This record gives sequence, C-alpha cells and structure tokens, in this order.
Amino acid sequence: MNSRLYAAAWRKKVYLTAMILLSLATTVFGGAVIETKEKIIVGGVEEIVLLPWGIKLLARIDTGATTSCLAARDIRLSDGMIEFRLPEKYGGALLRAPIKGRRNIKTAHGTMKRPIVELELCIGNKRIPTAVSLADRSQMDYPLLIGRNVLVNDFLVDVSKAILFPPTCLEGKP
Repeated sequence: MNSRLYAAAWRKKVYLTAMILLSLATTVFGGAVIETKEKIIVGGVEEIVLLPWGIKLLARIDTGATTSCLAARDIRLSDGMIEFRLPEKYGGALLRAPIKGRRNIKTAHGTMKRPIVELELCIGNKRIPTAVSLADRSQMDYPLLIGRNVLVNDFLVDVSKAILFPPTCLEGKP
C-alpha cells in the first residue's frame, strides 16, 4: 500500500474511532460531553451555613466521602424526629430535624450504622438540600464534612486553597 493510501486509511480509522467514542460518551453521560455547565471552585475548607438555623461552621471538603457528615452529640430519637447537639466550640446548639433513616457508612475504622437527616446547606450563594449523616466528630478538625453527594453537580475542589466561596445566603436577613 502506498503512503498516501495508508495515511488516508489511518485518518479515516481515527475519525471513526473518535465519532464512536463521542457517541458512546454522549449516550452514557446524557450529552454532558457536548453540554457543559459552569462549575464553582471551592477550597479544601469552606465556611458553610446550616439552614434554617443560620449556624456558620467550617467544613472539610472531601471528594473521597460519599455522604456529608455533621458532628453531633447527645443524639436522641423520638416520633420520627432526631435531636442532637453541635459541639460546644460551635455554640452547642440543640437542633431538631426529621430523621430520614439509618445508613451503613464506610469509615477508616470500618462500617458504622449512622442516622441520616435532610438538611439545607448554604455554600456561597447556593442553598443545597442534602442528606447528612450524624456522628461524633470530636477527634476531627472540622465539625462538617462535605462529601460527593453535595459536590457532584456544581463544584470543583482546589485543595490548595481555603474559603474561596463564602456563604451569602443570609445576606439581607436579620
């Protein structure tokens, strides 16, 4: 085969392979390859507001965690509601929320069954309703861990930075 025919056949093969891959990616990701959405860059640590309580906390942004987790003490269940206390360092507020269930959560220490609540978090100007597990985080540096369940659609993480997207959900409110 002469070099011109070989080059043309090679270009055709590369073109067809690219078209097949693009078609597969569009099918698998629902068009995400073609349609892009602007994502917000957050740091490895961000300030978050727990709504509706208006409590500001520092949160570790953790792309390795599937589910977000909030530090909770004195957990009590009654009539489909869960009461828990935040650590004293963060005001020790007593919070009450509907329990959404219990879930097995994989940790560095094994699998633990934890209560799950639905909370609304304010990250920058975004209000995000999300499932959060409750656990004793007293040995951790941050009372809130933000996992992929929050990050997946709207955020990219730059772990070399911190507090890139301060909460603004409470601005203009008493």
